[in-house]
Amino acid sequence: MEPRASSNLNQEKMNIDKETVQKIAHLARLEFQEEDLESMREDLGKILDFMKKLNELDTDEVEPLIYMSGEVNVLRMDKEIQDISHEEGLKNAPKRDSDYFRVPKVIDL
Repeated sequence: MEPRASSNLNQEKMNIDKETVQKIAHLARLEFQEEDLESMREDLGKILDFMKKLNELDTDEVEPLIYMSGEVNVLRMDKEIQDISHEEGLKNAPKRDSDYFRVPKVIDL
């Protein structure tokens, strides 16, 4: 693949300041010490630089990825299993009727 012609977006350099790092950390619910701000700022800059390199690739002929795997329905079949009987289930009910659990009414009509 050949690199695309550079657009204005690719030529712009994103400067990440400490306030931006703090805002992103707040949105992500992250907490770190003041001395870690510079390291986080550098790491975010590296991520953006990598994304800029990816934007230079020509992806016009690349089909979007829909599934991560070629496998289809790798789940097991559902099987009905009766572990306890109806009577055993009602034994531990705090309130019960002859065949059912009794629960408090939650909807008034």
